[in-house]
Formats: sequence, C-alpha cells, structure tokens
Amino acid sequence: MRRKDREITDPEKIRQIIDGCHCCRLGLCDQGRAYLVPLNFGYAQDESGQYTFYFHGAKEGRKIDLMRRDRWAAFEMDMGFRLHEAEKACGWTAAFCSVTGGGEITFLEEPEAKRRALGRIMAHLSGREDWDFPDGAVEGTCVYQLEVRELSCKEHL
Repeated sequence: MRRKDREITDPEKIRQIIDGCHCCRLGLCDQGRAYLVPLNFGYAQDESGQYTFYFHGAKEGRKIDLMRRDRWAAFEMDMGFRLHEAEKACGWTAAFCSVTGGGEITFLEEPEAKRRALGRIMAHLSGREDWDFPDGAVEGTCVYQLEVRELSCKEHL
C-alpha cells in the first residue's frame, strides 16, 4: 500500500470494518477483461486470523462459469463513504474504509457445509444465527467460499 498512513493493520479494526460492510464485490477475469459482481456475503475467521467469505446464488451463469474456470477471485468491500468538498478541484476528496484482497474459490457440495455457510451469510446480514434452511433450498442453491490469501485494509477519514 502506497499510503502507509492510511493502512489498517489492527485485526480488531479490520474485523469491525468487515462487520460494517454489506456488499462484497468479486472481481473475476473473463478472457482478459475484468468482470465485477456485487454480492451479499458472510464470513468466518479461524484461530490464526484467516478469513473465509461465503456467497450463494444460482448454480449456473457467467459468474459461476468464470469461477469454475479460474478458482482465483479478487474482492473489495467498503463502508462510510463521505464526500469532502473544497474550494479548489484538487482539494476534493472522499472519506471511506475499505478491505481488498484475493483468494481461492471453492464450491461447497455437502449439505451441512452449505448450511453452515448460509448460516454465516444470514448471521452477517441479520445479526441472528437461528436460521433453518429447507433441504430443497440447500440443494437448489450454489454455495461457495473464498479463502482469503491476500488482504489489505485502508481508512481515509
């Protein structure tokens, strides 16, 4: 990161920013062109501090095809955007917090793994962890995870 004065390295602060984000944008590559898709997400963090992000959706389509072809995806999430105006054009700036990085995509096939991932998504979105997922919904939904291998966090307030 070029601006080290804006870099966030405190694990608790990074987690707070992730908690405050409601949309994770996945960046995929389609024959040399960027393809970006905004998604709801949930996450887990293991004892070593590594993150896994969870997503769900249709079982087919461009996004799924690209992820199956190349198991790597970039991601971006942000919160707190505020525009700061100034008298001169070069004085305009924005306040924000963001988390970016990349990782490997894995498709979850086992019903219990899918249920756990769907539970993490719902817990992140709702703050509740007491959700039931009918067998038909679990079977009919594509659930996948991104195991974070690169992560950086930035704050500009």
